[in-house]
Amino acid sequence: MSDTTSPRLISVQLVGLDEDLGATSSDVIRVLADRVAVTGRAADGAALAEDAIAREASVGTGVPGGIAIPHARSASVAEPTLAFSRLARTVPFGAPDGDADIVFMIAVPEGADKDHLTVLSTLARALIRDDFTAALRSAATPQDVVDLVDCEVGGEVSAAGVGSASRASGPATGQEARPGAAAHAATGDASGPATGARKVIVGVTACPTGIAHTYMAADALVAAAQRAGAEMHVETQGSSQVEPLDPDLIARADAVVFAVDVDVRDRGRFAGKPLVSGPVKRGVDEPDAMIAEAIRAADDPRAARVSGSAAEAGTSTAKDEHFGQALKRWLLTGVSYMIPFVAGGGLLIALGFLLSGYGIALTHGDSGQNNAVWTLTNHTLLNLPPEGLAYYLGAAAFQIGGVSLGFLVAALAGYIAYAMADRPGIAPGFVAGSIAVFMNAGFLGGLVGGLIAGAAAYWIGRIPTWRWLRGLMPVVIIPLFASIIASGLMLLVLGGPIAWLMTQLTAWLNSLNGTSVVLLGIILGLMMAFDLGGPVNKVAYAFAVAGLGAGSATNVVPYEIMAAVMAAGMVPPLALALASTVLYRKGFTKPERENGKAAWLLGASFISEGAIPFAAADPLRVIPASMVGAAVTGAISMAAGVTSRAPHGGVFVFFAIDSFLVWVLAILAGTVISALVLVALKKWVRRSPAATDAAAAEAATAGDTVGQRSPVAA
Repeated sequence: MSDTTSPRLISVQLVGLDEDLGATSSDVIRVLADRVAVTGRAADGAALAEDAIAREASVGTGVPGGIAIPHARSASVAEPTLAFSRLARTVPFGAPDGDADIVFMIAVPEGADKDHLTVLSTLARALIRDDFTAALRSAATPQDVVDLVDCEVGGEVSAAGVGSASRASGPATGQEARPGAAAHAATGDASGPATGARKVIVGVTACPTGIAHTYMAADALVAAAQRAGAEMHVETQGSSQVEPLDPDLIARADAVVFAVDVDVRDRGRFAGKPLVSGPVKRGVDEPDAMIAEAIRAADDPRAARVSGSAAEAGTSTAKDEHFGQALKRWLLTGVSYMIPFVAGGGLLIALGFLLSGYGIALTHGDSGQNNAVWTLTNHTLLNLPPEGLAYYLGAAAFQIGGVSLGFLVAALAGYIAYAMADRPGIAPGFVAGSIAVFMNAGFLGGLVGGLIAGAAAYWIGRIPTWRWLRGLMPVVIIPLFASIIASGLMLLVLGGPIAWLMTQLTAWLNSLNGTSVVLLGIILGLMMAFDLGGPVNKVAYAFAVAGLGAGSATNVVPYEIMAAVMAAGMVPPLALALASTVLYRKGFTKPERENGKAAWLLGASFISEGAIPFAAADPLRVIPASMVGAAVTGAISMAAGVTSRAPHGGVFVFFAIDSFLVWVLAILAGTVISALVLVALKKWVRRSPAATDAAAAEAATAGDTVGQRSPVAA
C-alpha cells in the first residue's frame, strides 16, 4: 500500500487514539491543524485552523453516530490531507444526537484537483456507515486506522495517483460508487418505474466546500428512501464532476428533495415538482424526516413547488444530446439568466417614467447628460429639484433601471458561455458581451461572443496539463485565454460586421408601417402561442426583450414589439380558462376545468405555461386555436402602437404600458377568438376514443402541477 509518485492522504503521524484534545471543537481543530503542519502538509497550522473554525462556525460538522468531519479549503495546505483523532472525552460538533468521539479533519488546498476531491468525498460518505465507524472505534493502533482508510478509498486512490489498495466495502447502497457519478452513485432501487404506491423521488445535495456533507447527505437520503419503500435518485453537486440526473427521470418523479447550502444548479429542470428543502446537514441528520415529507408532498396539491425558469426546465443536459439540442440549451440558458436583469431594469425605468414623466430620459442642456443623471448629481434629498420628491425618486429609479439594462448583452453572453463551459466560461462570456456592446453589435453580438467564449473556455479546459497547474486552470488560465480569444475576435474581426447587421435590422424595424407592422404582430403572436414556453416562443420573447435596451423616446418600435409579445403570450391561458370554465364546460374533463380556474390568474400574469396541461392533452386542437387568437392580438397591438417598457407582469404592470385600455381590448379580442375556435374544434373535430382516454389521463397528471410553473412566460 504505497506509491512512489504521490504521498498518501493519511499517515500514522496524522492519527491519534484515545486522546484528550480539549473541551471545544475549536480546541480539537487547532490540534489537528498543527498535526497537519508538523508533517509538512500545511505551511501554517494556525491559518488552516482558522479556516476550518470559520467553516465550523457556519454550520457544525458533527453528524449522527458521534462523528465529526471538520474540513476546509485553505491556501496554507500543500496537498490533500486527512488527520484523525479518537477522543478520550467527547466534544460537541453540532450533531443532533450528541457529542463526537471520532473526528476526521479534511484539509484541502485551494484548487485541489478533482481526483483528490473524489477520494476525500468517498471517505466522507463512508463515515455514515456503521461498519466503518465501528472499525475506527476498535482500531488498536494508528496503522490500523491508516489501513482502514486506505482500504475504504483504495479504488479511488488508485485512479488519483495517491497510493493503492483494494476497497473493503461499498457504500450504504451496496454499489461501487464514485461521487463524480452522482446520478448513479447515490441511487436507491432503480430497477424500473414506480409501481403502486411506491414514490419516485429525485434530489440534489450540495454544500459550500462540496467535499463531505454533499455526499454524506446523498447516501443518507438514499438509505432513508429504501427504508420508506421509495425510489430515490440524487445528484451530488459537489467538488467532483457532476453527472446530471436524467431528464426523463426528473419528468416522472413524484417529488424533489433539495438538501443544499448553496444554489441548485439548473434548478429549472425541476420546475413544478413538489418540493422539500433544507440545509445539507439536515439531509445527513434527518434523512428519514425529509423523505417522509417528500412522500406526503407528492400527494398534496397544496405542497410547495419548485420554482425556476421555463427555459431551464425545458432543456436537457444529457450527454448524448446532438449539437442542435446543445445549442438550444446554451442559448436558452443565456436568455433565462438575462431575463432578471431586463425585468428589474425595465420595471424601474417604467416606474421612473410614472413618477417623473418621459422628459426624464431627454438630454439636459449642453451637459450631454440626460435629465435623470443631471437630477441625481445636482440634487439630494436635502436639496430637492423644483419638481419635488416624486420627480427625484423617479430619476433614481430610471437611472438604476438603465444601469440594469446595460448588463443585458453581457449577461446573455456570460451565461451562454457558462452553459457551455461551466464557471470558467462566465468571465470570458461577460467580457465578450461587453465588447459586443462597445462595438454596437448589440444582442446578436452577445450571442456570437458568448458562443465563442464558451467554446474557447471548454476546449482550453480539456487540454492535458501538469498536476501543479490544474488548480490555476479554472480561475486564471481558462478565463484569461478564453477572454483573449473571444473578445479579440469580436473586437478585431466580427464586431464590425455584426454591428452593421444590427444597424440594418434596427433601420428595417423603424421603417415598418401599416401592413408591415400588422404582419410583424401576426408573426410574433403565432410564435408566442406555437409551443407555450418552448424554443419558438423563446425566440420571439428574447427578440422583444433584447430590443428594450435599444428603445428610447425617439425609437419606440422595441417597446411596441414588447407589448405585442406580452399580449399574445397571455392569450392561450386566458382562452383556455374562458373555454373550460365558461363557454363549454362539458367539453373538458374535471381536472381541466380545475386547471382552467388557475389559468385566469396565470394568463393575466403573462404565464403562458397555464395552457400547457390543455395542450399536452389535446395539442392538435388547442395549439391551432391558441395561435389564431394570439396572432389577432399581436396584430391589433402593433397596429395600435401600444408600447410596454416592462418585459413581464401582464396586467399588473399597467403603469408601464401606454394605451393600456387598447392593449387590454387586443387581449380580450384574441382570447374570445381563440376560445370560440377551440369550442368549435371540440364540438366538430373528433378524436379516436383511445387518444381521448390517453389525453385525459395525461391532463389529469399535468393538473397536479399547473399554477406552479415558472413566472417567466417566454
